[in-house]
Amino acid sequence: MHALVFDRFGGPEVLEYRELPDPAIPAGHLQLEVQAAGLNFADVYRRNGNYHLAGDPPYICGYEGAGRVVGIGEGVSGYAIGERIAFADVPFAHATRVNVPVEHAIPLPEGISCELAAAVLLQGLTAQYLVSDSYAVQRGDVVLVHAAAGGVGQYLTQMAVARGAEVIALVSSEDKCRLAKSRGAQHAILNTGPWLDTVREISRGGVHVTYDSIGATLEDSFRATRAKGTVVFFGMAGGNPPLVDPRTLMDHSQHLVGGDLWSYLDSKASRLQRAADLFALLIAGKLTAPEIERFDLKDGANAYRRLESRKLMGKIILVSGA
Repeated sequence: MHALVFDRFGGPEVLEYRELPDPAIPAGHLQLEVQAAGLNFADVYRRNGNYHLAGDPPYICGYEGAGRVVGIGEGVSGYAIGERIAFADVPFAHATRVNVPVEHAIPLPEGISCELAAAVLLQGLTAQYLVSDSYAVQRGDVVLVHAAAGGVGQYLTQMAVARGAEVIALVSSEDKCRLAKSRGAQHAILNTGPWLDTVREISRGGVHVTYDSIGATLEDSFRATRAKGTVVFFGMAGGNPPLVDPRTLMDHSQHLVGGDLWSYLDSKASRLQRAADLFALLIAGKLTAPEIERFDLKDGANAYRRLESRKLMGKIILVSGA
């Protein structure tokens, strides 16, 4: 097989496209020929050495993807060679072969391609738990979404609006303002200006919930949120967050909630149900996926550079033979 690997931590320049031995198929696993794999900021954190990373050098990133079954491990039944399978929480996806535990395997329905599955699962499932589990968005809520033009941000905006919320999208350019509004945001504000006062004015004193995937903006997120409101912290795209003094939460009766998708994909049943709900929305046209940008797996270093440029308004996937 071939894989996008690195032996040391650092920038995109540490990545290499390398041939490796095909992995053996453990019992209880399916081996997929990967057709598409998603690229996410979590992969950047892992490449930089700031996030959990499975295995030993050479390291392989990637946790979401889709492909066709080419091998079936001992003890596995109910699957066939050639069947299309996706996954959202299996390591080593940035390779042409990957072993998927059957508990993590998500069969793809008609209408969902391997490329679409690889592009939507992590971001779509993340937005899904954020609006339903981390904070249950309700009709009449005012919601602030950082990085609203990003993949998770676009899903968050659509899902919150579908629940009857008023969404304030925080973005970094006029083009991203237009994109956020096309996804249903009632307001779009540039984060390059005095956005905090504008948010508090629009929300009549503060939003009910702020979704912060930036990290470094956490203090301002609390200032944008009303008393008894909630800040959901689920990413560090802009750097590590400042330490939070619990007395600040007490003084304003505010809630700080951490978010991590792995906590919610905690069984085969939960994976299948959550993925089925997401796929149903996409097939019915009730949810629009971000624009997909494709990079050949061997051009993975440039895919990372594109992701880290902060100019992306869609989702990057890595494909073989693009």
